Amino acid sequence: MIIFGSRSYLYRLAMITLLCGNCGNPAAHTLRKRVVKFTLFFVPLFPLSTKYSTQCTFCGAEHALPAEQAEQLRAQSLAAQPQPQQGGRGRQPYGQGGDQHPYRN
Repeated sequence: MIIFGSRSYLYRLAMITLLCGNCGNPAAHTLRKRVVKFTLFFVPLFPLSTKYSTQCTFCGAEHALPAEQAEQLRAQSLAAQPQPQQGGRGRQPYGQGGDQHPYRN
């Protein structure tokens, strides 16, 4: 007996602010990628389909996107994110690094 089927995987690629086509609010939208994979004995082997969509966090409306537009939106969101600074003693998270103990004078 051979057990086969498919399984859907949902990936969140980015959170972007867009004007919703359904409710008209400038709200955060989740950029999603849904991949359906063929499974054999419950082991995912290869993708059968890949679809992209955005979902409004205000009203919940979901809109399908072509792959090219989804990649453009993802690239824009990655370019808009601030890059963390490396090195320096200017800003350390609480309790990490530094010469002073938080409970000593």
